[in-house]
Amino acid sequence: MTGSLDKTQIPAMIGKTHTIDWEETGMDDASKTPAPGENARLLQRQPERLHHYAFVVRDQEANRQFFEDVLGIPLVATWCEKGHHRILGREIEFCHTFFAVGDGSALAFFQYADDDAYEQLKCQRASRGQHISFKVDQTTFDEIQQRLNAAGVASRVIDHGYCKSVYAESPDDLTVEFTIDPPHVDKIDAWQRGIAHAELARWMNGDRKTNNEERPAQ
Repeated sequence: MTGSLDKTQIPAMIGKTHTIDWEETGMDDASKTPAPGENARLLQRQPERLHHYAFVVRDQEANRQFFEDVLGIPLVATWCEKGHHRILGREIEFCHTFFAVGDGSALAFFQYADDDAYEQLKCQRASRGQHISFKVDQTTFDEIQQRLNAAGVASRVIDHGYCKSVYAESPDDLTVEFTIDPPHVDKIDAWQRGIAHAELARWMNGDRKTNNEERPAQ
């Protein structure tokens, strides 16, 4: 390769290699550092959807009552198994359940026969920052709130601006979130895709100015 290279050709190069020979491109020093993410080699085909999210529970029936009876998410599979657990270092009996989500993915839960296994394998402080979120429409959002209220399960609603969510905790303190998008979600998505790498770099470099003008004033 000789001569200068039009910068519009760089993405094609990135698809073939992790590195760019900047000396051969003829670019000046200011152009030698690629933007964050520019050299990322992405999958040819992205994962189709979430297959399942797995969580350890103490009591499968108490868990079923919350997800199926209260929230209305159906139990669709129960696997009763026995096998060697690499963390416990021994063979253990366990029950593995799946609850179906509309796109074909699932919430999955493990209960182990031995109580000490639960203590060793449960998520520590599950409700502190860890959660799973599902996209729903307004009708389902309202129904879930009604179901939670009818069952006496505490919940909270937060308007993030770019989405609005209702949160509740399962018997094992798994925070479950159900989210509705605003009418202009496509514009928000397009805007964020254009700035995501630059905003991440800015924040990591110590500039913590908020960029969420969508969130209502508290």
